[in-house]
Amino acid sequence: MGRGRVDLVFDALGDPARRALVEAVAERGDATATELAVGLPVTRQAVAKQLAALADAGLLSATRAGRETRYAVTPEPFSDAMAWMVDVGAAWDDRLAKLRRSLAANLETNAPRPRTRPL
Repeated sequence: MGRGRVDLVFDALGDPARRALVEAVAERGDATATELAVGLPVTRQAVAKQLAALADAGLLSATRAGRETRYAVTPEPFSDAMAWMVDVGAAWDDRLAKLRRSLAANLETNAPRPRTRPL
């Protein structure tokens, strides 16, 4: 999994309109810009531009069908992004565990000792 590819995924999904389009394509199985633009407050050209950006990031595959281009979700880049998040999460878990151990050891070393009374 290349870091550049993961960056492309997050860049593409950073836009709420693009995330909504990915969800819409996923729900339909595949779709054209014309089909997706119905009911949206933007033009078909605007939808086509966003779909092209998602395809450039590898999140959608584009297939020409006559005059239309049909888009379908490509799961692999999502898996790459999820794997990256798992790796980052694991690294933070390790760091926090080390910090927890260090703090516990520091508390034990610097803990006040109980006084004993002379007899």
